[in-house]
Parts: sequence; C-alpha cells; structure tokens
Amino acid sequence: MLFTSIINLTYLIGALGFVMGLRRLSSPDTARRGNILAGIGMSMAIIATMVYPFAGANNNYPWIIGGMLLGGIIGWVAAKKVQMTAMPQMVSIFNGLGGACAVVLAMVELVHYYGGTQAMSAGQLFIVLLALLIGGVSFTGSMLAYGKLEGLVNDKKVTFPRHNILNIGILIITVILGGYIQITGTGTTFGLVIIFMLLSLVYGLSFVAPIGGADMPVVISLLNSFTGLSAAATGLIYDNQIMLVGGILVGASGTILTVLMCQAMNRSLLNVLIGGFGSTQTSSKGAVGDQIAKEVSLNDAAIQMYYSKSVMIVPGYGLAVAQAQKICKELDDLLESNGVDVKYAIHPVAGRMPGHMNVLLAEADVPYPKLLDLEDANAVLPSTDIVLIVGANDVVNPAANDDPGSPIYGMPVLNVWEAKNVIVLKRSMNPGYAGIQNQLFFHERTRMLFGDAKDSIQNLVGEVKSL
Repeated sequence: MLFTSIINLTYLIGALGFVMGLRRLSSPDTARRGNILAGIGMSMAIIATMVYPFAGANNNYPWIIGGMLLGGIIGWVAAKKVQMTAMPQMVSIFNGLGGACAVVLAMVELVHYYGGTQAMSAGQLFIVLLALLIGGVSFTGSMLAYGKLEGLVNDKKVTFPRHNILNIGILIITVILGGYIQITGTGTTFGLVIIFMLLSLVYGLSFVAPIGGADMPVVISLLNSFTGLSAAATGLIYDNQIMLVGGILVGASGTILTVLMCQAMNRSLLNVLIGGFGSTQTSSKGAVGDQIAKEVSLNDAAIQMYYSKSVMIVPGYGLAVAQAQKICKELDDLLESNGVDVKYAIHPVAGRMPGHMNVLLAEADVPYPKLLDLEDANAVLPSTDIVLIVGANDVVNPAANDDPGSPIYGMPVLNVWEAKNVIVLKRSMNPGYAGIQNQLFFHERTRMLFGDAKDSIQNLVGEVKSL
C-alpha cells in the first residue's frame, strides 16, 4: 500500500512537471526551461512505471529497456540532425508515431479479449475501440501531413471528386462498425476488429487528403490533439494516471492552439477541414497581366534601412528555407549600431507549424522583446519607416482586407502596406503557400529585391558595412 502511494505521488510530481513545462512553453524566452521541466516530469513517470508492481513480470525489463534505448537514440539523432525547415515534418512523424502506439496497445488488448485470456467490461471495450480509432486517424493523418510538407505528395493525386462526402461516408461506416463490435463483443469475429482498424487508418489518410497546404499548421495542431486524446484513452485502459493526465494536457493544449490558429485566419475549423485555399497561380518575374512590380537595388535598399529610424522585419517560411536567420540577425545588429530601432513582426500562422518563426529567430539569438505579435506589430506599422519582408507571403497579402472574392478574405494579416516603405525579398513573383497572387508586390510603396533570401541579406550586410 505504501509502495503504491509512493508511485502515485511520483506520478503527481511528474504531472506537475508537465503542467509547469507546458506553461513555460507559451513564451520563447522560457521555452527551453519548460522543455527541461517536462522532460524531468516524463523521466519520473517512466521510472515510476518501471518499478510499479508487476511491471517486470515475465522478465519484461529487457524489452522495456531495449525499446527505450532504441527510441531514445532515434529521437536524439533526429533532433540533432533536423534542419529548422524540416521541423514541421519531424513533428508530424513523431506525432504520428504516438498515434501508432495507441493503435498497437489497443490491438494487443483486443487480441487478449477475443482470445479469451482477458475479460473486458462494456466501458473498457468502448475505450479500447476509441483509442484504436483516434490513434489510427492520428497515425496515418500525420504521415500524410508529413508527405505533403516534404513535397512527396501531390494534393491532386490523393483527392477525389466530392471528397468530403467520401470522408463522411467512411466515418459513418467506421462508427457503425465500432458500435456493432461494442454491442456484440466476443459474439462477433476478430476479423471485424481488423476491418475497423483498417477503416480508421484509411479515414486518417482521407481526412487529411483534401486539406490545403496553407492549412497544414492547423492540421498538425489538430492531429497533435488527437494523439493526446488517444494517449488519454490508453491511460484509461491501463488505469495509468500519468498517461491519462499527459494525454489530456496534450489533447487540450492542441485543441486550444487549433482554435486560436483558426481565429488567426478568421476561419472556422470546419472550413479548414472541408477544403483549403484556392488553386495555384503562377506568373513571370516582375509582372502579372498589366501589373508591374517595381524593383530596388541593393545599394538603395541598404541606404534606406541604414538611415531610417525604424525597421520592421517580417519573417516567413522562405527565411527558414534559405537558412537566413543568422545573417538576418547580423543585419539587425548593424542597423541597431546606427541607432535604427529594429523589430520583428510575427504572424500566428507564419511558417508551417505554430511558433515556427519564434523558434527560428531564437536559434539566431534574437531577443524575445524584439518579436511583436500580430496586434502589436499592426499598431506600430503606420509609424515604421521600412518593412523588410523575408520569405513571408500570404500573411502580408492586402487581399485579406479588401478583396471579398479572395480565398483569404477576412484573415487577419500584417498591414505592412501602412508603413512608409516596403521591401520584399523574393526569388520570383510566384504565389505563396496558399496559391494566390499577392497584390502587395504591386503596391505603390513596395519595392522588390529578387534573389535568394540569404544571398540578398548577405549582400545587404556588405552594402551596410560599406556605408
């Protein structure tokens, strides 16, 4: 009894580590400490689970330790080698593997149940089937999200006409089959459980297939909440408090983040799930129809920034692709040394996962107070001398405010055109991730500086140093 109480107390301390760590993850300047706290909490939970009575029955410790070592090595190597541009892909894979764990654990319990070696109440069977369904959707959905982010999957090749009707059909069939298994229990065959599992996996793929690339940050967040819920269900299966609490925390935080990101795009979650942004439009460098984009030379851009009072840098996914965050910080330092007030405007959905730009700039040692969120940035943009846009596109598109026919109409964006001057670093006039042309490129206050972002900023640094 005393031993069990100590185990439960350890679980409680571990859960507190999760909560305190999650709280610190809300701010980039405390996120590292939050990760450490959550890691300590997880370590305590693992140790407590390993010494729990009967944990080592049937000589399971070699399997447990072997799995921990293998998973730890894979995770460590992946985290060390992953580029910032590929961070969303890694998050998707790891998230999907969490869902796969729930599927495996649920299937193990169902094998024992149908094999007659383990009794199961109606409530327990419902929880197992729920873990199987949610885990399956999270696993295959996350894998497809990874494929889309990595450019391995063409959206047009994985969708069908009236795809959302197909999704609803698969979901209804899956739920009906799950209900039938729930009612009949061992009175049915194990083959129906296999079909239920396969339908869950197929639905995960079909669920993510029609969602546009620009909505991937929301999808990643939503699938993360699914994985948390599947972990919570697994915690109920094994009466494990730490799995239950951890799963609920992940599920709740993922759901809250999903809602906040939908609000940042002024779209409902249903709208995100039933279809993405418009079709891709491309154009040649410098012109679209009778619209002409005006260019600026490196020397002129450097002079304007160096002798201005304030510069606002707007980072986007293109900054991550070019790995230009550190050279961007060098430009920041040079301007600051001349008395220029440099800030960064961070849109909630910039990049390809929540907080992508914050992490990217933190890697370059950009102080957190320099990072302004959407509302704060928009408040100071009218008094800003120059806005330097590095890789951002859809989040600075005026169409969100003044074009009712645009797919992004109503989405809160950074009102960069209100600044006195705008310089856009871009390779070409091709549209962004949402696949729509950006009218900012043709605005009277905008000048284009074509080329690779890292090369362009490096050249700007050279020009500034020569002044």
